[in-house]
Amino acid sequence: MTITLLIDLDDTLLDSHLEDFLPAYFRALAAHLAHIVPTEKLLPALMAGTQKMIQNTDPGCTLQEVFEQSFYPQLNVKREELESGIEDFYDREFPLLGKLTKPRSDAQEFLGWARAQGYRIAIATDPLFPRKATLHRIKWAGLDPENFALISTFEKFHFSKNNPAYYGEVLGQMGWPDGPIVMVGNDFNRDIYPAQLAGFATYEISSGFPSNEIQEERNSKGNFKSLSSWIQNVAPETFAPDFHSREAQIALMAATPASLDALLRDLDKKEWIIKSSPEDWAMIEIVCHLRDSESELNQMQIQLFGNGKEPFIPRPDAAVWARQRSYLNEDPEKALAGFISSRRQTIDMLNNLPLQHWALKARHSIFGPTNFLEVIGFMTEHDRLHIQQAWKTLRFIQGSE
Repeated sequence: MTITLLIDLDDTLLDSHLEDFLPAYFRALAAHLAHIVPTEKLLPALMAGTQKMIQNTDPGCTLQEVFEQSFYPQLNVKREELESGIEDFYDREFPLLGKLTKPRSDAQEFLGWARAQGYRIAIATDPLFPRKATLHRIKWAGLDPENFALISTFEKFHFSKNNPAYYGEVLGQMGWPDGPIVMVGNDFNRDIYPAQLAGFATYEISSGFPSNEIQEERNSKGNFKSLSSWIQNVAPETFAPDFHSREAQIALMAATPASLDALLRDLDKKEWIIKSSPEDWAMIEIVCHLRDSESELNQMQIQLFGNGKEPFIPRPDAAVWARQRSYLNEDPEKALAGFISSRRQTIDMLNNLPLQHWALKARHSIFGPTNFLEVIGFMTEHDRLHIQQAWKTLRFIQGSE
């Protein structure tokens, strides 16, 4: 059973000393662009754009898009006027900031051990930086970016790490691998607590903890040496995600459209209709199925709970829609936008429900006696199955190029 490790970067794999690094980074960027934009104008815009990224909850808008929609209008300049200067900064000036950081030998040793076990490893760093900056920081840690299954950056991600949906998006962009999952990081408020809300096992890294400090089976803390011991001594099934909470389900609801937006937005129209086999669905059929299931089934089922009685939850056979509705002829961009729009509506519905609503009972046409939380869980499980299907199709498309 392969374990998936989501590991933070700053002050976990790399001694970044962010309280010193971030001010130096902002000053260096401002100085590099001062011939175009005055520092006193650029820094407030930079901070405001960063705050917008941290606050974003829109699964259809990447953090890069969120930042740029805030940043450039405040400067009253077009993106094209600054783009080459920013790229030059990350190519020539940003690497010089590496002297403010230090690699961690204990982290390198742990990652070597984890790779030898065959674990799947992702760099789950807060995606507030461009990819170039993140790759530099990984190299400062003495690590090879090619050794990681995924690296979160602002070009592809829609949520920052304070949002539990970020952790679902990491898994979604990895094709939702089955099996145990552990989030490892040093910051309780940004690495550990949101991941726990999302339903994941966690390990809090701190060099201040003795190597043998183990607090709980599922959520523990210590240093990298005790982390490897903990993983070996705890049954792998203990690390299986637990999505039996309102917070986890809403996070997963947001993660699905965000993941699909990231995975599919670069496909051309011909790739949307490629099938991995005659029996499988093309990408356009998967997305249209999710779109129509959202508006015609998921939202209908949520509304059935509003009459105050124990509702009967039907589950029509939506698998036949792909052929009946000729999904292969639909416009991919409109189909994906339609799914994202409908899912936004669903999330708004869920966020506005009182807590006690999640315990309401019902009878499901397939699963029998159930409750509202479990019905939402059926929806997010359906999401995960289709993300896995989309991932398989995407790998086939990329292999056929």
